[in-house]
Amino acid sequence: MKKVVVICGPTAVGKTDLSISLAKTFHAEVISGDSVQVYKGMDIGSAKITESEKKGIKHHLIDIMSPNEPFDVATFQRLVREKIELIDVPFIVGGTGLYIKAALYDYEFDAPKRDLALESTLEHYSNETLFDMLKEKDFEATKLLHPNNRRRVLRALQIADDKKRSSLDKKDVPLYDALILYLTMDRDKLYERINQRVDIIMSLGFLAEVETLRQDGIKPNILGYRELNAYLDHLMTKEDAISLIKQKTRHLAKRQETWFKHQMDAKIITVEDKQKAYDDMAFAIKSFLEDKK
Repeated sequence: MKKVVVICGPTAVGKTDLSISLAKTFHAEVISGDSVQVYKGMDIGSAKITESEKKGIKHHLIDIMSPNEPFDVATFQRLVREKIELIDVPFIVGGTGLYIKAALYDYEFDAPKRDLALESTLEHYSNETLFDMLKEKDFEATKLLHPNNRRRVLRALQIADDKKRSSLDKKDVPLYDALILYLTMDRDKLYERINQRVDIIMSLGFLAEVETLRQDGIKPNILGYRELNAYLDHLMTKEDAISLIKQKTRHLAKRQETWFKHQMDAKIITVEDKQKAYDDMAFAIKSFLEDKK
């Protein structure tokens, strides 16, 4: 099977810097494992890597979609697999766990297209009510979804009467020989880094980015963008929006860690000491790539 290196972990843990250094060492190309960085014009809020930060390393699946174009896990799965076959040493780097797992394993996604009419009939239901409805129709699907991920719960409800969401995730059969490196650090330190990152992206013009998207009628239902749009809609203060972004990003990081540790057979790398983390990862990758089994 084709060998693939995956560098994953919670937001703000330091995946980008380490992945660039390691990609230079192993002459690799990076496939983004982030479901937001595919969109053009959503740069600051997604902490998208800049050209200077790439340091000459080729990156894929960044800036390939307009913000008003639909992009889902099945599309990601197809595009990533195409890139894996073309790249000698592919690195998948990111934190969108389900997307990464779907690309690496024999997941099937052949459900009908999104039913906007059905969604409109359910728009007044709470997340809790929708999740309870899904439990009745496809209980196994609720094990795969977070109750507050409204978009995916709605999607699962849509197909529950046809081909259940739980049956689309075919089985955990790997399609590639993957080395999965999960980066982690002390939670308090990680949360401090998350808070600092939010302050940094605000200083870089995140609010202006959101306003530019609004001018084109685009209001992404995505962490950070959603809260700043609520501020611009006069539903909360700017300070409360920023505080909420920090809080929800910390919660996301906690969920990411839980997800990867339970769903992926990962080698855990502690990154408090960046040089040691690089050395540990380089040793693991070298041994993996040289193993001919």
